[in-house]
Amino acid sequence: MNRILLVDDEDNILRALRRVLSNENCEIETFTQPVEALRRAQVANFDLFISDFRMPGLDGVQLLTAIKELQPDAMRLILSGYADLDGVLVAINQTDIYRFICKPWQDDELRLAVHQALEHRRVLIENRHLAQRLRDQQREIDQHKCAVEQLAASHPQLASVYWAPDGSIIIDKGET
Repeated sequence: MNRILLVDDEDNILRALRRVLSNENCEIETFTQPVEALRRAQVANFDLFISDFRMPGLDGVQLLTAIKELQPDAMRLILSGYADLDGVLVAINQTDIYRFICKPWQDDELRLAVHQALEHRRVLIENRHLAQRLRDQQREIDQHKCAVEQLAASHPQLASVYWAPDGSIIIDKGET
């Protein structure tokens, strides 16, 4: 089950977000105070953070920047009623947000953005695990190769292969 943390200084927005996301098979926590949300992120892991852009005290960019340091694998979305292009660029550059969604949002668009963000996160984590597995396997292959090279250096007769004209391997050189 995915875990989502929602932050907005307006309770009615949080209730609306919870309603829209209630069928998404996820656990949702909500906060009206960004500082409280940040404290929660220090002790609990989440898959996705959705924050309002403009809030008193700690704005969405500052909050998601701090959260990125705490939970770099978590996806981050910003909601805003202000279509401020400079603010959007700052949010994208500083917090590496997955998506910027304007208020009022379309429910289907929000659900799709959440689904895509969570899927993107899943793929990134899976790719990281597969890349590590590949590195581990390559290290093991390199170790085996090194052992074979050492064996061949100490016992060259074991590493010699004698081929017959028909392509078969000659086991005993005396047979030719």
